[in-house]
Amino acid sequence: MSLTPTRTTMPEDARREGVLAALIAHLVRGVAGAASTFGRWQAQVGSVVTARGWMTIAGGLFALVVGFMWGWVEAIALGSGLLIVAVAASAWLFGRGASSVDLTLPVSRVVVGEPANARLVASNPGPRRWGGVRLELPVGARTIEWALPAIPRGGSFERSFRVPAERRGLVQVGPTRTVRADPLGLMRREIVWSQTVELRVHPRTVAIAALSSGFIRDLEGSPTRDLTASDIAFHALREYLPGDDRRFIHWKSSAKTGTFMVRQFEETRRSRLVVVLDLDPEAYVDEAEFELAVSAAASVGARAIRDARTVSFVVSGRVGEGGRAGAASAMRELPTVTRDRLLDALCTIERDARATTLADVSRAAAEAMPGVSLAFLVTGTARAVTELRAAASKLPGGVETIAVRCSPEGEATARTVAGFTVFGIGYLEDLRAMLARTASVA
Repeated sequence: MSLTPTRTTMPEDARREGVLAALIAHLVRGVAGAASTFGRWQAQVGSVVTARGWMTIAGGLFALVVGFMWGWVEAIALGSGLLIVAVAASAWLFGRGASSVDLTLPVSRVVVGEPANARLVASNPGPRRWGGVRLELPVGARTIEWALPAIPRGGSFERSFRVPAERRGLVQVGPTRTVRADPLGLMRREIVWSQTVELRVHPRTVAIAALSSGFIRDLEGSPTRDLTASDIAFHALREYLPGDDRRFIHWKSSAKTGTFMVRQFEETRRSRLVVVLDLDPEAYVDEAEFELAVSAAASVGARAIRDARTVSFVVSGRVGEGGRAGAASAMRELPTVTRDRLLDALCTIERDARATTLADVSRAAAEAMPGVSLAFLVTGTARAVTELRAAASKLPGGVETIAVRCSPEGEATARTVAGFTVFGIGYLEDLRAMLARTASVA
């Protein structure tokens, strides 16, 4: 018996269905490609034709349709005129307007109120003259415009301008763009030439000498009342006990008394400085109080960083959707690696209607930062002294707390309430003077 392979033939209906499926798939791919191309074309055209231009084109087409349907020559003439104007407006779109545009910002950081200048250079190294366009440069909330003249080959167009730095913040400069537009505003073509640069406007600070001398200076550590057998701060002499380190035997005293005497020391601990800035808007009467508070807190933090002190700068966190803030979200710590990093972060700090209470911030700081020896609570005059006392009570015992209430042009005051100090300042110089007096008394 011989086995011969049998050939299976596909039914005619199945072949037709396969061909139809292939045609449908090809048609779908073609439609998708056409839609993608149309989308790109629409995006390009949409970025050139203004709203007024679309209204002109739509009005022209509508007038032509009505004119041809009803035989109105006037409507046909109106529609033709509108479309001709739209086509003629596209003639203003040709050309680049320059070969290169450079935007330079000599300094990226300034103190509020200081002048900040930038420089713009449009050059043309090409063989043809360029120009006849408008140069636009966004600077913060406003836009600077120049009419760019025709630049010959090898020529340039230079302008210097001032960047506003009257208020603390982050000012966006750029990007630079050339704009070609027709006189009627139907067509507008923009070409971006430069990246966006940022100017950081730092809060004003004042040099605080008290952080380098006086009661908060401890190059080796702050002595405590805890006694130890080995440290730096000498306390007294006592008789030798078995197990004491013989290196600390005081031989002169031992010779006088006839008994071995050893040195006894006060245990020293490296202090940690914490600055807490209140972001609750209800703590401040107006924006001026908040700006003074930011400057006061920045002055203390900047000086501590300069003195190579262990410092933590904390601002209020945000209350969650449930109306409560967890320990992790009750505060936000700003970078204190360098002075500039801290001031950069303070550029964008603003009051927050959902800020946690000052007491919650103090409690979170105490839990997250062990070893705190000195704390500054910086706030406004709308924050009552009782609230300051409650916030100070959340810090560990033995922590020296200084509350700073800011009132621009107000009278400088200093008082001690329930074991902690409350400063009232009207100027940054008041803070420097009060810290210096406190240090000299201590």
